[in-house]
Amino acid sequence: MLSERARDEAPEPPSPQAVLEVAQALARELQPQRRSWSSLTLDSSLERDLGLDSLGRVELLARMERAFGVRLPEEALGSAETPRDLLQALLSGHPAAEGAAFETLEPLEAAEAAPDRTRTLIEVLEWHAQRHPDRRHILYLAGDGEPEELTYGGLLERSRAVAAGLARLGVGPGQAVGLMLPTGLEYFAAFLGAQLAGGVPVPLYPPARKSQIEDHLRRQAGILKTAGAEVLITFPEVLNLARLLSAQLPGLRRVVTVAELSTGDAPVLAAVNTVNVKEDDLAFLQFTSGSTGNPKGVMLTHANLLANLRAIGIGADIRQDDVVVSWLPLYHDMGLIGCWMGSLYFAMPLVLMSPLTFLARPSRWLWAIHRHRATLSAAPNFAYELCVNKIPPEEVEGLDLSSWRMALNGAEPVSPEAMRRFTERFVPNGFRPGALAPVYGLAESSLALAFPPLDRPPLVDVVDREAFQGSGRALPVPEGEANALRFASCGPPLPGHEIRIVDDAGREVGERQEGRLEFKGPSATAGYFRNPEATAKLVRGEWRDSGDRAYIAGGEVYITGRVKDIIIRGGRNLYPHELEAAVGEVPGIRKGCVAVFGSPDPATGTERLVVMAETRERDEADLERLRQAVQDATVDLLGTPADVVALVAPNTVPKTSSGKIRRSSAREVYESGRMARGGGALGWQLARLALSGLRAQGARRVRSLGELLYMAWACGAVAVLAPAIWLAVVLPPGLGLRRRVARVSARALFAAIGIPLRLEGAASLETGGPRIVAPNHASYLDGIVLTALLPPEFAFVVKRELEKSFISRIFLRRLGALFVERFDTAQSAGETRKAVEALQGGGSLVVFPEGTLRRYPGLLSFRMGTFAVAVDAGVPVVPLAIRGTRSILRGDSFFLRHGSVTASAAPAVRPEGAGWHAGIQLRDRVRAAILERYGEPDLGA
Repeated sequence: MLSERARDEAPEPPSPQAVLEVAQALARELQPQRRSWSSLTLDSSLERDLGLDSLGRVELLARMERAFGVRLPEEALGSAETPRDLLQALLSGHPAAEGAAFETLEPLEAAEAAPDRTRTLIEVLEWHAQRHPDRRHILYLAGDGEPEELTYGGLLERSRAVAAGLARLGVGPGQAVGLMLPTGLEYFAAFLGAQLAGGVPVPLYPPARKSQIEDHLRRQAGILKTAGAEVLITFPEVLNLARLLSAQLPGLRRVVTVAELSTGDAPVLAAVNTVNVKEDDLAFLQFTSGSTGNPKGVMLTHANLLANLRAIGIGADIRQDDVVVSWLPLYHDMGLIGCWMGSLYFAMPLVLMSPLTFLARPSRWLWAIHRHRATLSAAPNFAYELCVNKIPPEEVEGLDLSSWRMALNGAEPVSPEAMRRFTERFVPNGFRPGALAPVYGLAESSLALAFPPLDRPPLVDVVDREAFQGSGRALPVPEGEANALRFASCGPPLPGHEIRIVDDAGREVGERQEGRLEFKGPSATAGYFRNPEATAKLVRGEWRDSGDRAYIAGGEVYITGRVKDIIIRGGRNLYPHELEAAVGEVPGIRKGCVAVFGSPDPATGTERLVVMAETRERDEADLERLRQAVQDATVDLLGTPADVVALVAPNTVPKTSSGKIRRSSAREVYESGRMARGGGALGWQLARLALSGLRAQGARRVRSLGELLYMAWACGAVAVLAPAIWLAVVLPPGLGLRRRVARVSARALFAAIGIPLRLEGAASLETGGPRIVAPNHASYLDGIVLTALLPPEFAFVVKRELEKSFISRIFLRRLGALFVERFDTAQSAGETRKAVEALQGGGSLVVFPEGTLRRYPGLLSFRMGTFAVAVDAGVPVVPLAIRGTRSILRGDSFFLRHGSVTASAAPAVRPEGAGWHAGIQLRDRVRAAILERYGEPDLGA
């Protein structure tokens, strides 16, 4: 899109030399380490010779259009293989002008989401098709062509036709069906048609360019073999080549198109019950995108998917008038589950375009949001950066993004800088900072796992680099601190899901301590399809190992990196060990001395693919030959070139004592700017780096050993002191004396295990007269903490289950504890009267209004019993926030960690009026006071 002035000043038609110069200029910028580009010609490969990946192609096409004032067709992004192809496209193109202005359709009337009783995706589709068959489900923006519309009724009809075709081919319950289709309406009919036939869809990403079809199909053969697919549904352009897969995969019986499946004389399946699909049946297999070695297929059931969609509905506060715009690929879980299945379940109109449409002109994504007043749209981090860097100002004149209420940023590492730049760039176009939402999820949890609070600008944690890299402690520092690390919060876990951070031994760590992220919930997979070894590494009892590193602060999750060295680039996962082996076979490269890793580009925040390889060559011409050979191997294996090929001297690539490549150390060498060929200086640098790495590793091991020693000491101290404390409390004759002894004993116990206690706002607790102290409940330590800190006249209200144990029954009775069946609105009149009488008799009570505790940070809803009693007795309630006990002793663990505890008392809150309404007001005021001092999220909102 160019302004009139730009069109008037458009240069002359392109010449071969001018086209080559534009390509060479871009290649020099992207690979400055390469010395010479004189050998490039019009027939040089854009990938192998110029080193351009998909994003590099986007930039090249944009520069060609600007340089020659010609608008290229979108197909050129995928079909052009050489500068000559681009020259021909330019010569046959037309003057740059406004792209096809898709008509803005009238907003649809609000529709209900599928009810909770629906158990499968098929039931969801049937439910919608029965109630509003003519309602638009998808509007597909087909490049420069006319939009295509698909209704719920139309989708069901198409899906049944595909199911009938699959049934003719013998596809039955549990049979895998490969789907290698580009974005388009046929995709959805094929996916649901496979399910209607009882099959299990297996999404595969289609080849990006025709020249790569053969290599691409060969790489996908491993997925089809692992899945045991007997039928592959693909598109006409690759049909003949795809059929050649049968030679490699004897089990693959048929390769067909959607059109072939949808025609025939066999009766169309009339009802979903023809095949009895159940909620625990596999809905589809999500194979990790880009895998080429030992592919892992995540098993996701209908129950997993619907649980995740319902949790997303709460986390995103999905509404009846929401509209979704997406260009995300349908072989990726964010595009398939989040955008399509989410829109299907909640009856949200989906405006869909292909990834190619977005890559060719990123502004089309934003204009689609503008034209259709979209409220929800998601993309990986690189897409937001692409919009900032590749959209010229004239392309967004008149753009209005004010309808966009949630811009989800996920699927790859989130860059705080990229979010800041996107927000600053598009605030003038109505984009709200609170709309940008960094999220976290993974295929093993169906899709989503953590969402930030709505309408809050991204929360960025600034931490001390040295402390974090040395010990894994995320210590906050001021925003302007030099050399600090910055991590974006992905929010708390979605409802019904939990996250914990564990160390290398599998023990849960405390607040702001980095470790391995584990999760559990109804969306979690049971494992990997036909891969027991990988499943054993994933499953940790009821927990699942994410393979990511993170820490938790204030109940929110901060992702810091990946345990696995997978490189996420442009939405694809690239596997270092495979490329390292391939590059090691290049003559002149030292086998086993190659490190492949991802490194964020400081300018864009996107991840670069770096290949560091050792060689003994010194001549520049030989080095250039090796660089080209490495690029050839990279393109052959991954279908994309490396951003940087770093050829280094022998003994440069860091290794462990057992000879394994230390990719993180290699990344540090590269990012430090100390790259060099040759011996001495770099050798000393690597020695220092290795020593630094050993120091960091040693510090972590010392810390882990220290935690174990502390636990042993603390548990030993408790074991020794507990019997003496029990006797000291139980034996004295008077209640007042027993409570004073208990207070002193509790303080002595914490002193013995080295945990300092601090009480803030003590004056609020010293007010004369009966009162109720209402603390939050984070740990089983809370009662001991309050015994040590509160005045001795307080009696604890405890659950009756504690009477079942002789030790706890005698101990608590001697301290005057009040046993209740349950302190809630449904409690018996006798329980309420007992508490009121205790207060009216001059006593004071301690009641945990949450009623229970959870291991994960956050304040739960308060039960009404506490406040009903306070209103009936006419006594004030003192809010008390306890901080620190959760990290010391988690609710589901007996592992004690060192820490400190602070209890902060707020001014007493007196009930106003009488009756149930007064109790509600009292509850809300007390809870708000605790939240203000607690520092953990509100889980009861």
